[in-house]
Formats: sequence, structure tokens, C-alpha cells
Amino acid sequence: MSGIDIGSDAFNDHAFIARRHAYEGANVSPSLTWSGVPDDAAELVLLCEDPDAPSGTFVHWIVVGIDPRSDGVPAGQSPPRGTELVNGYGERGWGGPHPPPGDDAHHYFFRLYALAEPCVLPDAPRAEQVHEAVEKAQLASGTLVGLYQR
Repeated sequence: MSGIDIGSDAFNDHAFIARRHAYEGANVSPSLTWSGVPDDAAELVLLCEDPDAPSGTFVHWIVVGIDPRSDGVPAGQSPPRGTELVNGYGERGWGGPHPPPGDDAHHYFFRLYALAEPCVLPDAPRAEQVHEAVEKAQLASGTLVGLYQR
């Protein structure tokens, strides 16, 4: 399986995410860029999850149906042709980092999947449901990790 290169001008891999992107800040989704999507991809799926959350993996952003010919998304926008699903806050779209005060830095995994066929998910999927759904049709994937601490 090939890899997708995913990055951001808002933070480097395994570096801290600015408060502007956090839930208690302006709650603006970070810009993302990607390359290396296979030509035969039917769609892209974007998942941002925090596996360090005390109640289990928390979904911060899930977008399905993203145009596989796209190469990124500006800050505060939804990816091209994407449909934003309901995040762990019960809101549609981006919900920024908000770990408990005093916790060690949490890891926010931005995962982009190229799929051979469209992904079918409930409107408010758990992270595990996303992983199961993309596993069957995955052609390639890429991961960018950001950190946040309060």
C-alpha cells in the first residue's frame, strides 16, 4: 500500500497545535495539504482523533466524500466536496483540542485515507467505526500528529 504525504503550515508533525485551533480558542480547523493520492481513488476520508482522551478515543473531525483530486483544505474550511459528520462534541465539523487541564500533552492524529469505493458511516461515528469502514477499501493513507496541552 502506498502512502499519502499529509502536512500543515499550522504545525509540524509531532509539534504543538496553536491555541487558535483549540476548542477554547477560535476553534478554527488547521490548514492541511496532501499529495500521493492514488489515481484510482474514489474518495478521501479525513479523521482527526485523540486516543489519549480519558473516556476513550475522541473524534475531533470526520469528513467523508472528499474529492480525491484535491490537494488540501484551507484553515477554517471543509475539504472539497466533503461532508462533515458529527464529532465527539455532538457538533458537525471541526471541534478543536480540549484535553483536561494538567494532563500531559494529548496526541491528535490527522489521518487521511484514499478509498477504492465510497465510505458509508453513521452521522456521528466513533473512531473505531471509521477505522473498520476504511480498512476494507483503503488504497493509501497518511498521518500527521499534532500535540496540545492545557
